[in-house]
Amino acid sequence: MSLRVYNTLSRRKEVFEPVEPGRVGIYLCGPTVYKPSHIGHAVGPIIFDAIKRYLVYKGYKVRLVINITDVDDKIIAEAAEQGRPMAEIAAEVEADYLKCLDALGVTGVDAFPRATENIDRIIVLVQRLIDNGAAYAVASDVYFDHTAAADYGKLSGRRVEDAMHGTRDLAGENKRHPADFAVWKGAAEGEPAWDSPWGRGRPGWHIECSAMSMALLGETFDIHGGGVDLIFPHHENEIAQSEAATGKTFAKYWLHNGLTRVKTKAAAGSEKMSKSLGNIRTITDLLEEFPPETIRAFVLSTHYRRPLEFSDEQLKATASSLDGFYILFNHIKFVANEDVYEEGKDITEVANEAKTKTDDAFVKEVLEHRLRFHEAMDDDFNTARAIAVLHEITGALQKFMLEESVYPREPGCENVLVAPAGRTIVKLGRILGLFEKKPDCLVSYQIGLGDAEIERHVAERENARKAKDFARADEIRDWLAKRGVILEDTLGVTIWRKA
Repeated sequence: MSLRVYNTLSRRKEVFEPVEPGRVGIYLCGPTVYKPSHIGHAVGPIIFDAIKRYLVYKGYKVRLVINITDVDDKIIAEAAEQGRPMAEIAAEVEADYLKCLDALGVTGVDAFPRATENIDRIIVLVQRLIDNGAAYAVASDVYFDHTAAADYGKLSGRRVEDAMHGTRDLAGENKRHPADFAVWKGAAEGEPAWDSPWGRGRPGWHIECSAMSMALLGETFDIHGGGVDLIFPHHENEIAQSEAATGKTFAKYWLHNGLTRVKTKAAAGSEKMSKSLGNIRTITDLLEEFPPETIRAFVLSTHYRRPLEFSDEQLKATASSLDGFYILFNHIKFVANEDVYEEGKDITEVANEAKTKTDDAFVKEVLEHRLRFHEAMDDDFNTARAIAVLHEITGALQKFMLEESVYPREPGCENVLVAPAGRTIVKLGRILGLFEKKPDCLVSYQIGLGDAEIERHVAERENARKAKDFARADEIRDWLAKRGVILEDTLGVTIWRKA
């Protein structure tokens, strides 16, 4: 199956064919660094880090760029409110952002260009637009003439009249048309500013990304990403000014991730995460409560184009699902004396060592699941489906271990397929940035077991007892006891209490 991606520009899935065979350039719009980064700021980097990992796995050489907007009206306003220099605030917030991304396993970013370090490139691009008749200066401001882009609106599908709303530009009383937007802004007294042919000023928001992406990836590159809230006006204006400057296609594929929403008790169910609504959860705060792998898995458990419904309950559910993998990996080490986190054979390398019909059927099942993992990722990077496949392999392996009487009771498993099957889960998970290292302990124990999770384990124990799998029943009882949950079997039922 060929890799297909949903292109916002064409509004359909397309076969992925990079501009230069074997090489992929990706640009993702990063944060405006004026407030500590919240979970929504981590979503795009986690998604596109996973996308890069998969493309590298498929043999591409990939360059991933995420910009830092470190000069902007919002940062200037925050600096004025705090009575501190803009550069100091931007550097402080950026450092926190990069530290959080590193903790979340976002290790594939090749460059984090800052707007303030690219002022010269931005000025050159603005002048190029003026020379092409696509921009005009008014006093110390420079505006892009939207009529220079005959297909303006092709990304968002919005009419020119819509461009009068929702921009981050200043009022611009001297603009020729309300749809024109600033590519250079004359600075007010006391504001950060740089020298330019049009006077002291600073770049407009949109021109920053055009200059930095083309400088690092070329005038035409493969993938431009960002949240759906950036489609208009930011990405629409990026396309217009970039293509007016170069006469070339700016980005071939446009991938947009859904917004992060916060679950509420209201009938509507959820609302957009935003500073204005006061429902922000910073990444730093979340990392104090949840392991990084839990947060990463949570983000990837929703297809990137869908809204991400955020809540502590959802994170705890993700933690519980990860525990299922960790427990299995521990069982494999116990019975097979192999650590699946370490290098070794996976199922593809031992397929011909199957000895029975049950072995053959199991190998076939795991290989089919492995194929479905790749099919999910080839279908517009469907990480949610890919993770679901990992759970399916886990279920198949647990069933196989029960059928072959090698489920954890005592060490000494001789079946050569068990550890490779577990290692297959790890290797596939690492394509998504999961299972990079062993957890210190079970995640649900770290964050506390909820009542629903306890009930699930109690029900599993009851099923084990009915199946006369008393070893498994005792194992679950001991597992809960270590977490402060006491079980009491009385009158044919099991009740539980927290110690």
